[in-house]
Amino acid sequence: MVASDSPIPVVVNGAAGKMGREVIKAVSGCEDMKLVGAVDRNPAYRGLDIGEVAGCGPLEIPILDDLQSILVMATQEKVQGVMVDFTHPSGVYDNVRSAIAYGVRPVVGTTGLSPEQIQDLADFAEKASTGALVIPNFSIGMVLLQQAAVTASQYFDHVEIIELHHDQKADAPSGTAIKTAEMLSELGKSFNPPKVQEKETIPGVRGGVIGENIRVHSVRLPGLIAHQEMIFGSPGEIYTLRHDTIDRACYMPGVLLSIRKVTQLKSLIYGLEKIL
Repeated sequence: MVASDSPIPVVVNGAAGKMGREVIKAVSGCEDMKLVGAVDRNPAYRGLDIGEVAGCGPLEIPILDDLQSILVMATQEKVQGVMVDFTHPSGVYDNVRSAIAYGVRPVVGTTGLSPEQIQDLADFAEKASTGALVIPNFSIGMVLLQQAAVTASQYFDHVEIIELHHDQKADAPSGTAIKTAEMLSELGKSFNPPKVQEKETIPGVRGGVIGENIRVHSVRLPGLIAHQEMIFGSPGEIYTLRHDTIDRACYMPGVLLSIRKVTQLKSLIYGLEKIL
């Protein structure tokens, strides 16, 4: 029988990235977790001590580029391991399938998975009786914004979303913006009823449309981290909700909560609000 006080083995995939380094620092500081592997495809970091790269001092864990070998290591621990993935949209689907196949529970912060891919991973996780979490945004503040937006949308018929991120983000719109639009669309009403026949003189200038006619606009600029603004409008008033990420450390309480929660799951859950 597994001892309940055994620390959770954690593998960080994308460990040398900006989010990966924050996860390394957070996990290495938790008594109930044990960092067992760090994976990153950037050859500039291969073989280096991940603690030195993350800025939290030597951890005697080298950065490797072979995810499967690290997943095997995680399965040799007393407790079922967890993989935290902050990589790239092009590889996250395969990463998650590999983790589930090895019996390692994935906590996914990488965005860009399609609804079809998420459903396929959910089916795979359920067959394997392995917990998985796909979290578009780990910020508690963003969850509160989304809840406020759902409440506001009951009284406003017009809304648009502006999401702003750093210029190294590969996917657009953000997974958070998509998730927010999906939450509003689940209310069973259509938004932004047309008042005129619109014509875009520059294609795409009005943004993309998600769900029940909700427009989303993406901004990519150096100097930004992650930001989302929701503008509701009705005759005579504007109601604005905005969340700004000042430091990536704000995501770490959500990441650590997800690592602990996923060990109790037998299937895939999408969205931080589902485990709060």
